[in-house]
Amino acid sequence: MPIFEYKAVDSANKNRKGIIDADSPREARLKLRNDSLFVTDIKESKGRASRKMAIKGITGFDTPNKQRNDQIAAVTRQMASLLRAGIPLAEALRMVIEQAPDRKIESVFRDIREKVTQGLTLADAASVHPGYFSELYVNMVRAGESSGALDEVMVRLSTFLQAQSRLKNKVGAAMIYPAIMILVGIVVVTILMIAVVPKVTQLLRSRGQELPLPTEILITVSDFLSGYWFLLLVGILLATILFQLFVNSKQGRRIWDGLKLAVPIFGDLMRKQAVARFSTTFSTLLKSGVPALQALEVTKAVLDNVILTGALDDVHDHVMEGTDISTPMKMSGHFPPMVCYMVGVGEQAGNLEEMLERVAETYDEEVDLATQKLTSMLEPLIIVLLAAVVAGIVVAIILPLLELQKVR
Repeated sequence: MPIFEYKAVDSANKNRKGIIDADSPREARLKLRNDSLFVTDIKESKGRASRKMAIKGITGFDTPNKQRNDQIAAVTRQMASLLRAGIPLAEALRMVIEQAPDRKIESVFRDIREKVTQGLTLADAASVHPGYFSELYVNMVRAGESSGALDEVMVRLSTFLQAQSRLKNKVGAAMIYPAIMILVGIVVVTILMIAVVPKVTQLLRSRGQELPLPTEILITVSDFLSGYWFLLLVGILLATILFQLFVNSKQGRRIWDGLKLAVPIFGDLMRKQAVARFSTTFSTLLKSGVPALQALEVTKAVLDNVILTGALDDVHDHVMEGTDISTPMKMSGHFPPMVCYMVGVGEQAGNLEEMLERVAETYDEEVDLATQKLTSMLEPLIIVLLAAVVAGIVVAIILPLLELQKVR
């Protein structure tokens, strides 16, 4: 379907511009007129980049990213406010389109509005764009439409998306400072080995004296970095590619995810983060009216670890056979005993959603503490390692100089 770029004036006499998909300019004008936009200029988009952007936005083939997730959370909250105010869904979608943060979001919601006006549900229309709306999002919207509480579900959904974004960013934000320290250390050591050490060692070699072992090792490493740095870069690139191929394979991903959980401190942090995501997601789905079995199926996608996903698969299968949720969770050995106990209490008391919320709050705090513990250990460790490397270089240079002074 052709893509058209347009300029128009809305009912408030404000200038608007954007893109729209239609079979012809006339159909595009009619669509815009239905949105209370009066077209002043319209032309078919000829640019490959514009066409690619529009097609990706309409088909949903674009991959998710942090910025888009934040935008979807904000738009979802805006829609919830409009629906709570009694504004019909189609009109709320039109308002969202007018205030869309970028053209991609505008194209997506324009397509959704068109499908909704043609008779599709909001959930079915959103499911056409998997790059923007996850399976969890679609299932919650579908449950909200079925229960007649779409506005409440949209509020809960936007809160959930923002909470998940904050949770994912905690570890990443905490790792920024150690990563900068490592990068600066590597740059400093590389400059020393390539620019400084060769000049000093050339002077030492010119004296013709026998060099200590540390100095010989330093010279060998420096010569290699100076003469074969491109081989090192190629090696790093090949290692990265092989690692990605390994991790992308089924067995490789399982081994890697198992190693991540087994690493001291870091593995504990990953497990706590996964439990926090599981509890928040499962609780939100149940509160939104999604059946427990379907909620378990959807929740697997947020764990981001095949070991834990496999454990949740076993829980799902046992629940289908008629058991409760807490027993297979406990049998798997991958969920903390406290979580299994609270899930069991929630099932018996009939307030599983509330218990899961408490678990989520507890593990949010646990993630904060574990992150602080990890960074507090990494920072001095990095400093010590960098200091040891620099001290080794200095010692390797000073030793022959001291011997030279003794000879004199």
